[in-house]
Amino acid sequence: MTGKGPASSHLPEEVRAADSTHGLPNGTHSAHAAEGSDLPNPGVGNAFGTVTGIERVPETEVLALRGHSSEVFCCRWNPRSSLLATGAGDGTARLWAVPQELPASSPGAAAAALTAAASPVVLKMDSDTLCAKTNNAFLSNHCTALEWNSSGSLLVTGSYDGIVRLWSEAGACVKSLARHVGPVLSTRWSPDGTNILSGSVDKTAIVWTPESGKEDGASVSENTYSFRAEVCSHHDGPVLDVDWRSDRSFSLCSTDNTISLWEIGAAEPQHVWRGHRDEVNEIRWSPSGTVLASCSDDFSAMLWTADASEPRQCLREHTKEVLSVRWCTESSSASSSSILATSSYDATIKLWNAETGSCTATLQAHADPVYAIAFSPDGRYLASGSFDRRVLVWSVASNKIVREYVGHGGVFELSWNAAGSRLAASFSNGVTTVLDPRQSAPLTSDADAMHD
Repeated sequence: MTGKGPASSHLPEEVRAADSTHGLPNGTHSAHAAEGSDLPNPGVGNAFGTVTGIERVPETEVLALRGHSSEVFCCRWNPRSSLLATGAGDGTARLWAVPQELPASSPGAAAAALTAAASPVVLKMDSDTLCAKTNNAFLSNHCTALEWNSSGSLLVTGSYDGIVRLWSEAGACVKSLARHVGPVLSTRWSPDGTNILSGSVDKTAIVWTPESGKEDGASVSENTYSFRAEVCSHHDGPVLDVDWRSDRSFSLCSTDNTISLWEIGAAEPQHVWRGHRDEVNEIRWSPSGTVLASCSDDFSAMLWTADASEPRQCLREHTKEVLSVRWCTESSSASSSSILATSSYDATIKLWNAETGSCTATLQAHADPVYAIAFSPDGRYLASGSFDRRVLVWSVASNKIVREYVGHGGVFELSWNAAGSRLAASFSNGVTTVLDPRQSAPLTSDADAMHD
């Protein structure tokens, strides 16, 4: 399967036979993804579901961040401020100081929005050391992954040149970590914000541990901050995704159909899970760290526990490749109400009871593959983004759409800010949009709930 999410869709041609279609992941051909194409009318519905009585968020109420010259693959809000980081196929990441008010609020807000959109801090993925340890020479240095640490003081990025870079909140590159010999597809900070985990096309993951003993959020500089690299080499294919279980335990998934569980300092994985029959696209540990969710090209998602070699649950109701998996953020304890969401190439999102493995809802409104899903911080809403150019916000309680925004390209990633008052969406046309899900009150009973 060649149509994948933002990380695995970036595999170079040397690893995956990719289609030459620009702007779509690995040859995803979509009539709806191109600007100017026909879109389902939300007041009429489409073959995948009916969307009635929903007012589209107008362009006048959206902040459009333009500056990238290629697809925007990833976006992340700083957890402590209104700073938004974006990463793209143009070899840069950008830091945007998003104003407190969006354009429609007032003339002053409109002016502030224009200023913010016109003046990002540009973080260049300099490619002087482009895969220096190999003979590979990838033509573009995509920024494929980024994440803030828990204090919001440091941003980590991963890119096609195999370099993991650390940036200050002001945009200064404070450290370049060169050990991978292939494109970096995923980066994650440990929950305590101390260690970094990166996964690569080179079939390895690396745990980067600071040797200076500095605490999370401490001042860093190129001369005083050093890292020890612990290479995790086990998989027979590119490592597509990584996720921390705790501050010292983490998992990896790969194109070799397997998932591994590791402890920092171990030479071999603690567990290797082999239940999937095709490439494993994403993995996410539950907030409590007790259950790992995985999704695969074999049309399934699976739930795993550290003490068992077989999956606890097999979730098999999707009819095409499962691209993304997310836990509801309110499920911070192992309870019977734990909610899991999956999105698929079949254009649907499914909600699952993680205890029973039963599908509790199928959300059908998109007309193309759904690459991005994200729960709001309070767990009450689920945002979805598709290559039909639409961002939809769903009520988890009612399974109804409460907001819709139509962009001008396919949606690669979504990110809620910490307060749940802003939703950022990165698009294939090089634009990132920021919208307030509480504006443009829809014609549903959920409108009042979003103004609580």
